[in-house]
Amino acid sequence: MKKVWKFLSSMKFAIILLVVLAAACSLGSFIQQGKSYEYYASEYGEQVGALIIALDLDDAFHSWWFVVINGFLCFNLTFCNLIRLPELIERTKSAAEIPDFSTVSGETDDPEGAMKRLGMPAPRALSDGRLISSKNRAGLWGAWVCHLGILLLIIGFGLGQSYKQEFAAYGVAGQTREIGDTGYELTIDDFQVLLREDDTVEQYIAEITVSDPRSGESESAAISVNNPADLFGMRFYQNSTGWAARVNITKDGAPLQSEVLCAGEYIPVADKPELVIYFSSFYPDATMSGGRPATASGKLNNPAYLYQVYYMGEILGMNILYGDEPLTIDEYEVRFTEPQSYTLIAIKRDPFTPLALLGGLVVTLGLFLAFYLQPKRVWAVKNGESWTLYGECRKGGVLFTEEFLKAIKGDKTDAAS
Repeated sequence: MKKVWKFLSSMKFAIILLVVLAAACSLGSFIQQGKSYEYYASEYGEQVGALIIALDLDDAFHSWWFVVINGFLCFNLTFCNLIRLPELIERTKSAAEIPDFSTVSGETDDPEGAMKRLGMPAPRALSDGRLISSKNRAGLWGAWVCHLGILLLIIGFGLGQSYKQEFAAYGVAGQTREIGDTGYELTIDDFQVLLREDDTVEQYIAEITVSDPRSGESESAAISVNNPADLFGMRFYQNSTGWAARVNITKDGAPLQSEVLCAGEYIPVADKPELVIYFSSFYPDATMSGGRPATASGKLNNPAYLYQVYYMGEILGMNILYGDEPLTIDEYEVRFTEPQSYTLIAIKRDPFTPLALLGGLVVTLGLFLAFYLQPKRVWAVKNGESWTLYGECRKGGVLFTEEFLKAIKGDKTDAAS
């Protein structure tokens, strides 16, 4: 059991797990996720398709084996750090004491001055007359802190993938939508499509307000592509856009109802709900291409609306209406007006994002400690009227030696500070 325990908490096992994890991530990236068996069978063959489904490679990052790999990695990192902790504490304490070896040494008449030129703290005098100065002992903790940060990252990412929620809301300026089952509401205050001089899209910008009807609190922000906003613990992304229009229905010449629909939505007639108007597509600059409707540009030069009419679930007909051309169905008249862009906003809530961010910060701190802070010790032993100065540095030994010899010579200009 001791051998098994030693292996499970060893660096060798950690490297094996990281290689397996990298291979798993590569598979998850190579194989399209969330598809059906029929899709995989058509792409890779029936046997490979069945294997993909059996091994949960269609949802690799939520599969049982991916969780197991990450679990073992967390176990390994945790016990690696726990096992090394007492030794590291002891090394940190002993880093302020005189060791049995040195990296470099030299004679000097002014040990305190040499230490100062090396950028060392004021020395501490020992009972036997020797002087000792140490610096950057925190650098010994670099690898340990990095491991802790990686552990927090894995736990934060894993829990986030398990418990995150994703929602979507779409609409035009002025509309309010519920955000899934969160109890919050999203109001689209404004939506703009910014164009370049050549009429290509430069940016989509949505101004939104999220409110909590329970408390009456609200938060607002402007979001655009690649510039999300965080409101009430949720992140809002400008995802995509499309066309919407107002559908006006009259009955015997009298207004009956008016509602804004996005392409792909439908509206039942108010006093005859079995009669449904479906807004299929919009063409801002309508033209015909190969016998099918298309748009020549994104400008509203020749707006056209593709509609379908259903009655009792059966399609009655479909056609295109140009401009404000009316559609007459018995005593009802339907007109499409006010074409405008709508915004689709993706919403994500991950309660463990702060933990993953903390892990990233801890990793950064660990790298700073490991690569920037070089633990150094310098001590002096008196030999008659002169002193022998010793130095030790586990990182950057060559550079430390050069600085040490310059400090002994009294070269204040070139010595490290």
